[in-house]
Amino acid sequence: MAKSPEEEHPVKAFGWAARDSSGHLSPFNFSRRETGDEDVRLKVLYCGICHTDLHNIKNEWGFSLFPMVPGHEIAGEVTEVGSKVRKVKVGDKVGVGCMVGACHSCESCANDLENYCPKVIPTYTSINTDGTITYGGYSDHMVANERYIVRFPDSMPLDAAAPLLCAGITVYSPLKYFELAEQGKHVGIVGLGGLGHVAVKFAKAFGAKVTVISTSPSKKTEALEHLGADSFLNSRDPDQLQGAMGTLDGIIDTVSAVHPILPLLGLLKSKGKLVLVGVPDKPLELPVISLIMGRKTVSGSSIGGMKETQEMIDFAAKHNITADIEVISMDYVNTAMERLAKADVRYRFVIDIANTLAATKP
Repeated sequence: MAKSPEEEHPVKAFGWAARDSSGHLSPFNFSRRETGDEDVRLKVLYCGICHTDLHNIKNEWGFSLFPMVPGHEIAGEVTEVGSKVRKVKVGDKVGVGCMVGACHSCESCANDLENYCPKVIPTYTSINTDGTITYGGYSDHMVANERYIVRFPDSMPLDAAAPLLCAGITVYSPLKYFELAEQGKHVGIVGLGGLGHVAVKFAKAFGAKVTVISTSPSKKTEALEHLGADSFLNSRDPDQLQGAMGTLDGIIDTVSAVHPILPLLGLLKSKGKLVLVGVPDKPLELPVISLIMGRKTVSGSSIGGMKETQEMIDFAAKHNITADIEVISMDYVNTAMERLAKADVRYRFVIDIANTLAATKP
């Protein structure tokens, strides 16, 4: 007979979980494995709420496993290390992002791209190598192989740095890979939410000219004055779009709702690149003629490998890049999810796990 989540492993754990696709989260007792020779155990201090968490708790992509402890923007402090761990020590500030395992033998893994490994193991709602469900960071502690541990410099505030482990690497990686992270490049950022606001910060730090593209004219002042974008386009204004035709080297599209991409392709220069990093729940229409006439590219990008994730954190620390956050208590999480669904957050919710989780124990 299958063991209960509380009995699967020897180390007791406590967090909040969704039991079904209603998405309602509530207190949950479970367990984690013992610290292996190459493992790092950390006390979770903060965990960001990613839009992926909202999709997953409602099973909008169809592969959710319940019960589900979400959370893959995890920041905390090392409490125990295995005998073979050399990367970190007890007391270090560390994080765990979107994955906790991969095959380590395929071409992607060999090239430090564990995120594209066919056998990648996401941090939660996946099956671990021992056959048990992976549980994320809405919990009191976490254990992961040291390969999947990211070190935070002492100068970084953990609450505002936690979202970089998903939102940060999701935009940093395509900026680098598609050669948009360069002085003089003109980059468009579609959507000014959890991903978009961080994308603006990274692109500016790389020396690019940045145009924010949004359906919300009310975000113009925020984009230009607070985040430092160079210009703003209202994507519902045909005149503004017409005036910016053929001006962008590349676009990072962070929107996770269904939206037309034809107007975006028109903004690209010849050989321009539209990179999708948001995940709408329905397919987008692809206007092929617009690609052919300008040798334009539509591509996708998913987080980054562990080497690049550490590089991103170090770059962010050097340039004082963090997420703009609203810190919440654990018992506010269901309200936060409702607000996130309405894009009512500026720009990332972060749960104060260390100071508020224990009080929710039944």
